[in-house]
Amino acid sequence: MSQFHKAERKRGKLRLAIAGPAGSGKTYSALLIAFGIGGKVAFIDTERGSGELYDHLGDYDACTLEAPFEPKKYVAAIKAAEEAGYDTIIIDSLTHAWAGTGGLLDRHGMIADKSGNSWAAWRMVTPQHNELVDALLQSSCHIIATMRSKMEYTQVEEGGKKSVKKLGMSPIQRDGMEYEFTVFMDIDQNHTASSTKDRTTLFDGQYFKPSKQTGKLLMDWLERAPEAQGAEKPENVQAVAQQNKSAALPESKEAKKPVSKGNGSTSSPQGGGNGFVTGQVLFAKLNKYGIPTKQYMDYACKRYSVESFTDLIEEQIKEQDKLLDSMARPERLKEFKELLTGRKLAESMPSVPVIPANAQPAEAFSMF
Repeated sequence: MSQFHKAERKRGKLRLAIAGPAGSGKTYSALLIAFGIGGKVAFIDTERGSGELYDHLGDYDACTLEAPFEPKKYVAAIKAAEEAGYDTIIIDSLTHAWAGTGGLLDRHGMIADKSGNSWAAWRMVTPQHNELVDALLQSSCHIIATMRSKMEYTQVEEGGKKSVKKLGMSPIQRDGMEYEFTVFMDIDQNHTASSTKDRTTLFDGQYFKPSKQTGKLLMDWLERAPEAQGAEKPENVQAVAQQNKSAALPESKEAKKPVSKGNGSTSSPQGGGNGFVTGQVLFAKLNKYGIPTKQYMDYACKRYSVESFTDLIEEQIKEQDKLLDSMARPERLKEFKELLTGRKLAESMPSVPVIPANAQPAEAFSMF
């Protein structure tokens, strides 16, 4: 008798990770998403009570873990939340179980120092890590875990000379941990999130600010009947992205200041909106020509004097669309990639004019 059966996605629980540097809004975002999911929220805090600073957002119960941050403490807290009947568990932060005082790296170092055998030390601490992963995956609650990020570097050799280059932000966690989650989000200092792993496909190619609507969208995906999957997304992602943009994290005073457009006029950073569907066209072309996304976004923000890529207005996106079309010429593509990796902006971009925010469509078109 065959042991195979028709594959069907069963209704399950969310496993969401949010990684970012200090001040990016990991805790705030986790709470907003949890409130969007609904139900009772338990908050496991390893950040010395900082998780309780957001009680104005809604009702949730907190539990503080103190050093040493042994994985078994996390497991015990998760079990306690399950038994108490919570619907969602926020773990802020999971990084401490790996790199905190008494965490797995700390434990590994102590064992290796005593035994003189690093491999043997890993054999002793890995089961503790696996126990924590099992507790996360097998929990009857939705899990939202935050992780700290750090800049990763690598040494490269070009023309016989060695240099150090940035690879980008990486979560402070054991390698491969991101694959244990349904969705893995990276969030930057502008509180803008993107998904580096997304089994739901809801956030593919999206840059957005997490909100309660993000949680509602995820919950809708989790609860839909299997036969409905793949037909169409539960809600227009463009609309969700626009709602996220307006309902997200509180902005600094600097972010609210008018942005100069270089022609004497000003506009609000939040004004205009970029239209996420239009923005997707740009990212498709970045992938097509192998242009690094992070460097390109940094370039665009500096070019238009905006704090976040999501603040670009429609005319500016159209300008960039035309620019990326020019990458079909190999010499132009090479020049642009060199620009993004460190060459001066002014040397490479004179052929594409900057469109003022208040330009009319006919006027903007005539500038090319």
